Amino acid sequence: MAKKSNSTEAATATPAGTPRLLDYYNTTVRSALAEQLGRTNQHAIPKLEKIVVNMGVGIAITEKKHLEEAIAALGQITGQKPVATLSRKAVSGFKLRENLPIGCKVTLRGRRMYEFLDRLISMALPRVRDFRGLSATAFDGQGNYSLGLSEQMVFPEINPDKFARPQGMNITLVTTARTDDEARALLRALGLPMKKMKGEEGESAA
Repeated sequence: MAKKSNSTEAATATPAGTPRLLDYYNTTVRSALAEQLGRTNQHAIPKLEKIVVNMGVGIAITEKKHLEEAIAALGQITGQKPVATLSRKAVSGFKLRENLPIGCKVTLRGRRMYEFLDRLISMALPRVRDFRGLSATAFDGQGNYSLGLSEQMVFPEINPDKFARPQGMNITLVTTARTDDEARALLRALGLPMKKMKGEEGESAA
């Protein structure tokens, strides 16, 4: 009996397999980027560093329950407990006081980061109405990319009966890339569906 118990504990302690998208980066994307960018130093090849998912809930000034719902929804979407974001300054016209909870955010790293990105690419974005690809220019000049979603319902984890109020979010992909072009190559290689830029091969005339 004791041996069976120890065996069960050992199996429970064993970490799960590598996330599919992380494995794809290690086996395919990294070598492709090294060749494309002419890099021989493995540490110089761009990679994802973290993903920040932020929900702004302005209505929380008067309706605190909406912030609680946003926190619960973001927790289900990311698999990680969100933290509340506070207002930085008071705005009397909006009845906003300093340090008032008006949103929530999650910072994802490691396996959770890759699992979230995989679900975003393969499950959430295809469910966006009239989706025709993401902007290829939404970078900050330092290799980081931001995109917005108008509602959380595109994630299949969300029960529409429980979260009836649409809640948008902003998603920032932080990379180690030196330039926006390098980051764009990384994210496209990982499968992020970006539109073609002007002058790129296959660009639509529309």
